[in-house]
Amino acid sequence: MTDGMYRIGIVGATTLAGKELNDELQDSLLGASEFVLLDEDEEAAGMLTAAGDEPAFIHRIDASSFEKMDFVFFVGDAAGTKKFWQQARRSGASLIDLTYALDGEKNVLVRSPLLGAGAAGGPDLKTPAVVAAHPAAVMLALVAARLKAKLSVASLAATVMEPASEHGKAAMDELHQQTVNLLSFHAVPKEQYDAQVSFNLLPTLGDAAKIDLGAIEQRIQAHYGALISAAPELALQLVQAPVFHGYAASVLVELEQAATVEQVEAALVGEWIEVVSGESDPPSNVSAAGQSKVMVRVRAVGGAAGESKRFWLWLAADNLKLGAVNAIACALELRRLRPSGKVQ
Repeated sequence: MTDGMYRIGIVGATTLAGKELNDELQDSLLGASEFVLLDEDEEAAGMLTAAGDEPAFIHRIDASSFEKMDFVFFVGDAAGTKKFWQQARRSGASLIDLTYALDGEKNVLVRSPLLGAGAAGGPDLKTPAVVAAHPAAVMLALVAARLKAKLSVASLAATVMEPASEHGKAAMDELHQQTVNLLSFHAVPKEQYDAQVSFNLLPTLGDAAKIDLGAIEQRIQAHYGALISAAPELALQLVQAPVFHGYAASVLVELEQAATVEQVEAALVGEWIEVVSGESDPPSNVSAAGQSKVMVRVRAVGGAAGESKRFWLWLAADNLKLGAVNAIACALELRRLRPSGKVQ
């Protein structure tokens, strides 16, 4: 067996998140592996796509799909994960859930190895699967853990802007069609959001919406708390933004002891965070696109010179990229529990 050669399944390979994960895997430490692209949808089965530079077909999931798998990423929908995860587990594969369906299952951990030394305890042989933490929770936890290691953090209050791409192609298409229809004075489609999202900011959606902002907000809050030991208090509000891609967040940090902007910036510097100085253009959905790091700008509340206890952080990150990078980090963390792969 070639070192680093594994058999890896991606369930939901045709989704936006699945395609991003597939691309990221090719450039990762798992890139020499054999990849099997899977989907429950009959229409997707047989579709020609690519795994890296090689052509690949989408395979429909059947009774033998998970045989000899080393890793299985569930990145489609929660219903599909719940339907197939036990089958994949019985095959002996290490499971990484990006659909959050396994949240709350016995011994399943919420993980983000990107936090490094700031992360809570990792998986062991009793761990049946890991949930790759929500990308917005990863953003906030990275910042909180980095600050906590160098400064005394009293609390954080964050307003997070939710992009359409976090909910897949259907949400992206509806936002696009709403924008087109509004500009041409036509009625807007509301199947996904049950509300006008285009040219709008909303803390809640319609009663018939397929997207539950309240449940997502609770998940981000819970994942944030699960990622850091003794996590600083977080007050969180999630807002649906009229953007296609990328998270942005406004975060108020309160310290127990006064510090300077330079000290806060120095505490944040490190892997997975890019500190953007005040002389540069601010982080944005556009500048974060395609970047694996969380971009952060720091300023004291009120623009105070010298020391302060309160600071504004402006964050931006590519939600699909960060989610894929974190999921791969989860797989690499699980790899140490595997004596070897199964591909001979």
